[in-house]
Amino acid sequence: MPTLLVVDDERSILSVFQRIFDKSEDTDVLTASTAVDGLSIVREHHPDAVVLDVMLPDQSGLDVFAEIQAIDSRVPVIFITGGGTSGTAIEAMQHGALDYLSKPLDISQVRQIVTKAFRIRRAMVEAIEIDPAVPRDASPGDAMIGRCPGMQIVYKAIGRVAAQNVTVLIRGESGTGKELIARALYQHSDRAQGPFLAVNCAAIPENLLESELFGHERGAFTGADRKHIGKFEQCNGGTLFLDEIGDMAPQLQSKLLRILQEQRFERIGGTETVQTDVRVIAATNRNMEQMVRDSQFRGDLYYRLNGYTINLPPLRDRGDDLLLLIDHFLAAASQDLKTNVRGVAPETMAILRSYSWPGNIRELQSVIRQAVLDTTGPVLFPESLPQVVREQKSGGSVTSASAEDAWEEFILQRLDSNPDALYDETIEAVEKKLLSIVLRETNGNQGEASKLLGITRTTLRSKIKKLGIAIDRVVHSNDDLD
Repeated sequence: MPTLLVVDDERSILSVFQRIFDKSEDTDVLTASTAVDGLSIVREHHPDAVVLDVMLPDQSGLDVFAEIQAIDSRVPVIFITGGGTSGTAIEAMQHGALDYLSKPLDISQVRQIVTKAFRIRRAMVEAIEIDPAVPRDASPGDAMIGRCPGMQIVYKAIGRVAAQNVTVLIRGESGTGKELIARALYQHSDRAQGPFLAVNCAAIPENLLESELFGHERGAFTGADRKHIGKFEQCNGGTLFLDEIGDMAPQLQSKLLRILQEQRFERIGGTETVQTDVRVIAATNRNMEQMVRDSQFRGDLYYRLNGYTINLPPLRDRGDDLLLLIDHFLAAASQDLKTNVRGVAPETMAILRSYSWPGNIRELQSVIRQAVLDTTGPVLFPESLPQVVREQKSGGSVTSASAEDAWEEFILQRLDSNPDALYDETIEAVEKKLLSIVLRETNGNQGEASKLLGITRTTLRSKIKKLGIAIDRVVHSNDDLD
């Protein structure tokens, strides 16, 4: 649970933040009305974000900000300003503060900026585990899992280039985990105590992206009612991750090239040259060489960004890494959603292995989470999978050899997680498959099915209910949906 510290001498401001966040199960709010108390809390509790008033009774906000940075240089600080104090807050942003809020507070803006601060804090301090044998309880967003040759190359590349002050271009399809690589490079670099900020170049409109990166002066364009400090200025001494760099407009490409060459720029509408020291890590899923040939991307910028390349393999080319990832996401989803799902039925695993995963790891994580939500027992069965995954099962039926392998895989997977009811889980999986096939062959006739199975109709009905087998008036089991 992230912790928010609010330091302000106005009780009404402290109350606002307590009302916004105190009732939330996801945020712990600490408050202080003086600089001394606030700094004491920073030392003792190490909050994940700090909201700081510019004017405190015992010390100026800027001085407190400097002391907070000395204690913890990676905690995001958001200033609160009153009338005539925004200049101080802007000065703080030039020294690394995240943003500022103006009184009277806008509740939606408060939520948005604090949430952003928590996300940035997490990216900076939660270590990326670079280990093929990541613990099952590791956060699904903070682990690079894989043993395949392609991922081994990636791990070596991170170790080789992280400490070097060079630009890195991370290439790979959407959903392969490019931001994880960027965070690992940052955390293993000499800039790990500086800021880490990320900008998705495809998610921000062109006219706003320039301001987001380079900042603007007041009055620079319609709606520019205050001076804005851009990411290159905020990130001085740190690392800036530019995701989807291939979507950047040509005009911005020229300005980015200059800052990579000279480490200086001007804000929009300004004449002052701003000097900065930022390491740039970029990522793309585009064919940059083709874009350069088609004059859609500057060749000189591409070569400048491509100081070192890390290529992430798609999930479909990672072999048995899929099994490690399924196990990891299953454990994480089961814990997060407070369910008892602990294994994957062989026929479910066969479908997951045959699916092409166009959305890569991001899609796999989503599919497993959805399946866990739709499962009532301890084992994932095919009917819990999203329809798009079941419908793309390649090759129709599974051969007897592959089916045997799937059952062995299921048992070994459960053994790895130290089960306490493996026999019951396996029998349940076998029973569900058996009953589904027989009911399908008898067109849902439970009397005929019970004779073939050698059990009473009452026992059959009980098992149908327990195992969650759906029978239509016409007759199919849930497995027919895959």
